[in-house]
Amino acid sequence: MEKTIKASLKFLANLDEPLLYIPSKGGGDDTDHVGNFTMQEVNIHDGRTEKKASNLDIEGFQLVSQKTRVEDFYDDMQIASTYHDEVKALLKEVTGAARIEIFDDTRRSASLERQREKNTREPADIVHNDYTALSGIKRLRDHFADDPDEAEKLLQRRFAIVNVWRSIAGPVYNHPLVLCDAATVRPEDLVSVERRAEDRIGELQVALHYPGHRWYYFPKMQMDEALLFKTFDSETDGRARFTIHSSFEEPDAPVDAAPRESIETRCLLFF
Repeated sequence: MEKTIKASLKFLANLDEPLLYIPSKGGGDDTDHVGNFTMQEVNIHDGRTEKKASNLDIEGFQLVSQKTRVEDFYDDMQIASTYHDEVKALLKEVTGAARIEIFDDTRRSASLERQREKNTREPADIVHNDYTALSGIKRLRDHFADDPDEAEKLLQRRFAIVNVWRSIAGPVYNHPLVLCDAATVRPEDLVSVERRAEDRIGELQVALHYPGHRWYYFPKMQMDEALLFKTFDSETDGRARFTIHSSFEEPDAPVDAAPRESIETRCLLFF
């Protein structure tokens, strides 16, 4: 049975003010969204029933099952020695990519106490996509800064950036990831914004609200599941290139539910 809920997401309201995105560093601080933003109520559909066979090249996201051998996702050694190999194997199987480079792991928690304890970031609360047509290419060049010839060679073939999102502390009851079907997003819905971090200046996309957007989430995600979503694709043949996403207050979440804790691993995929 289809389950649809109503929830409010934060969208760009208009272009009347300058825009700037300053990400949080972690440990309890907040991301700063400079500009005019507004909360809009949207219908969010249950991806478990409606998108059982979604595809990274069509909707831009895909839920998969994958057990992990990682026992502690706050242990950097386990992430490097075990989890990264699991992520690469999963993405090669799902996408057929010939080469995968992992360049970032971001842990998040909905608990301020946990953020301070583990130096993690808060769940993203703005509708956005991590890269633009320009910053996706820049991210590849930055990753291969020590070997610019290799970067230029890799730019001659198709590549993509895919995030692998996973719960790291039991099922997710509140602040789940919510994603928009890329096929329902128009180019004019996306606005490029400077992303100004301490160590890197980049660019991401924020989104204007459009009634035709179709939103999905996957209730009660478990630790043996991974949600893949594409944030950049160099191919311009009509396949999904960007996937706007956010998190939201789950209206049906138990009041005593454990706060969400998650990890997202960002990967360059070469085909």
